[in-house]
Amino acid sequence: MHKQKGKITLNWAGFIAIVLCIVIANAILAVNTIRSLTETQNSLDNTNSLNTAIERLHLSVVQAESGQRGYLLTDREDYLLPYNDAIASMQAQIMLVKSLHSEIPGQAERIARFIFLVNDKIAIMSQITDLALADKNVKARRLLLTDKGRELYKDIRAAVDEIHMRELNFKVEQFAKLSQIKNDAKLTFVITAVTSTLLIIGMFILTRINSLNAAKYRADLEMQNETLAAKVSERTQELTIYSDELSRSNRELEEFAFVASHDLQEPLRKIQAFSDRLESMFKDDLGEKGLDYINRMKNAAQRMSNLINDLLEFSRVTTRGKDFIDTDLNEVVHEVLDDLEIAIKESEATVNLDTLPHIQADPSQMLQLFLNILSNAVKFRRENVPPIITISYQRTEEFSPAHNSDVAWEIITISDNGIGFSEEYLEKIFVPFQRLHGRSQYKGTGIGLSVCRRIVERHGGEITATSQVGEGASFTIKLPVETSLFTLQGEA
Repeated sequence: MHKQKGKITLNWAGFIAIVLCIVIANAILAVNTIRSLTETQNSLDNTNSLNTAIERLHLSVVQAESGQRGYLLTDREDYLLPYNDAIASMQAQIMLVKSLHSEIPGQAERIARFIFLVNDKIAIMSQITDLALADKNVKARRLLLTDKGRELYKDIRAAVDEIHMRELNFKVEQFAKLSQIKNDAKLTFVITAVTSTLLIIGMFILTRINSLNAAKYRADLEMQNETLAAKVSERTQELTIYSDELSRSNRELEEFAFVASHDLQEPLRKIQAFSDRLESMFKDDLGEKGLDYINRMKNAAQRMSNLINDLLEFSRVTTRGKDFIDTDLNEVVHEVLDDLEIAIKESEATVNLDTLPHIQADPSQMLQLFLNILSNAVKFRRENVPPIITISYQRTEEFSPAHNSDVAWEIITISDNGIGFSEEYLEKIFVPFQRLHGRSQYKGTGIGLSVCRRIVERHGGEITATSQVGEGASFTIKLPVETSLFTLQGEA
């Protein structure tokens, strides 16, 4: 399913990339077409405006000249009305022509020359009209009949024709360009329609292919699920058989523990009893060497009894463990300190204790855990150095790969200033019956820390130690806050 999802995602990503490329290409074509249409339309509007403005200015010149000639021929002032109107409007028309521009090369110079000619024409018409109004009609007519005004008008007419002709040619070019753009636009629309149709068809085909692949993978997955279910059922049966065998093995271990606690202890008790009688009844006959042999026999029998009891204690951590209940570790530690009261006073030990938490635990095993560690801290002290024992507590959170989330932990550290040990023996101290010192130096069977490890593991935690020779040891007990997540982990 993961591969199928990856393949579908890859297919759709490729298809979307193609769609985006086509859409962008069509958008670029459309934008270019619209820009060309806009530019061409602006050019046509500009040339039309320029032609209209020049033609109006030309007509104003003709209107002014006609009104002036009518007045000179008839001396009627009503002929001056069109003249005055034309003269008054020509300045505004000249400003309008100046504000317009042409895209034709050299056209600006032609328009400037045309305006220059119009200004000269206006100046001559104003001069003639002023003479006529001053009752100098003869001079005005004489000036009018000269060729200067006529030549100026011819030049104006020629300038207007040339400007119109060039603007007309430019307009024809723009219309041709506009026609080409329209054809290109039609082609663009056709391309867009074709690509859109192809994209729709491609989307349908891709959807169909993905559906077929999904159906195929779903069928494969269902087949694999059936196979897995069969394997799980088979494995479950195996585990059930294994569980039954484990239960039977546990029962056998309990029976062995009973035999060890009763049948094995009975011969030891007889050895000890007859040793005591032999010592008391034949003390004088045995002599010093005989009494030494009897003492050694009694010590060996006692050590054997202690080993059997410790082995039983070690096995009962899981086989005789009680249910977890709310346990106040402060009460547990104070009870341990009460049990160790005499040893603490004799060694002049000092115990520094933080406030400990309430946890879900087996109270009797917690008592045994702290008793073993604290008694070791008192036992393995340096000569002539009073033990200083510190019990500290903190809560931390760490990521747990097993649960794929952060898990809260209770961290309890028990440190002392005793003889310590080399950390190369770190694993050895938690192995049953492993000792780092001779029995003549320190009593014990070497199983106490093994019991501690098994207790902590049953509670879903772990115990570690750090130490240096002659500088004391530090034991760290790490227990989960939510013990239900780890219950019976040690047994499993």
